[in-house]
Amino acid sequence: MTVKILHKIFLLLLLATFMLTSCHDDDEPIDEPTEQTVIFFMPWSTNMTPYFEQNIVDFETAIKGGLLKNERVIVCISSTTSRANVIELRQEQNRCVRDTLMFYNQPDFTQRENISRMLNDVRAIAPARRYSLIVGCHGMGWLPVSTSRARSQYHFERDDVPQTRWFGGFTSEYQIETTTLADAIGDAGMRMEYIMFDDCFMSSVEAAYDLKDVTDYLIGCPTEIMIYGFPYHLCTRHLVGTVDYAALCQTFYDFYSHYTTPCGTIAVTDCRELDALAAIVRDINLTQEFDYALLSDVQRMDGYNPPLFYDLGDYIAHLCADQNLLDAFNRQLELTVPYKAHTAQYYSASNGFNDIHAYSGITTSAPSHNTRSVGLKDTKWHQATY
Repeated sequence: MTVKILHKIFLLLLLATFMLTSCHDDDEPIDEPTEQTVIFFMPWSTNMTPYFEQNIVDFETAIKGGLLKNERVIVCISSTTSRANVIELRQEQNRCVRDTLMFYNQPDFTQRENISRMLNDVRAIAPARRYSLIVGCHGMGWLPVSTSRARSQYHFERDDVPQTRWFGGFTSEYQIETTTLADAIGDAGMRMEYIMFDDCFMSSVEAAYDLKDVTDYLIGCPTEIMIYGFPYHLCTRHLVGTVDYAALCQTFYDFYSHYTTPCGTIAVTDCRELDALAAIVRDINLTQEFDYALLSDVQRMDGYNPPLFYDLGDYIAHLCADQNLLDAFNRQLELTVPYKAHTAQYYSASNGFNDIHAYSGITTSAPSHNTRSVGLKDTKWHQATY
């Protein structure tokens, strides 16, 4: 009798376990994270909505070719000052479908908590083992908002002057500082595999150093970039899935070598190497003093007068007379900026075509006399190297 009762109890427990397991499987599925989620962040940037749309179309062209395997692409685009849509670009057989997942009213992405909220929303929607961030907008490198000024509207009204990009809109209420982005990513706890800036001047050592603790790599242009931006129909395959930084740089170079205005610069910074670079630059600054009589010989990377961005490698070459220190710097610079490419010239909306005679792929404002470099001593890079 006792054995029969125990047998029945065992069967009941087994049945209950089966029912609980079935209920969990059917009614509460556990979403396994994808391998990679690429976040395309396009904050309000005044005149760039049509170009954002072209960027998305080019991204869709790449996806139509069967690009996505275990990856997702989420776009947050501010097409007006009062609304930002969160869209997924989803692969469906031989086409790409746009799904609007959510939207924000009156999004103020100049505030770290709002960027962090967007990132957390994306993680809830598309959890992944790896995250990457592409930022499309105007850019001014490391400069704080208070010293960033829009270029003259003249350059955006002339049909015969190629439009270029200059993080945010033209006015300060829509401009985002690199430190704000770094804080927001840190708050969200979403270290990026890479951050790619489809903006002007963002391959800056001061900007990269601000972001070194929230991303492994920074991809950007040390000069202005044509307003068309990155050719996503060609280079997206190097950004989604297994990232190929060398191929990305080559594809960018090939495209802009044959562009209407054949000018383009690109570089990839390994942010994990920046502390080692800063240590060597600090040693150089302790013993070397720059001769400003040589400033005109240093490779400038903009069209401003006086220049604001200079090639970092060429600046240090003119600064450092100690060959051992210079050799150590150059070795570390190659580790820090392992991938780069450039055409023979870069274009600036301010002064047209400029020759490139030295190129390390990353800039500094250290020797600049431009009044907008007044905040340089407050940057983390300057504090780490002096």
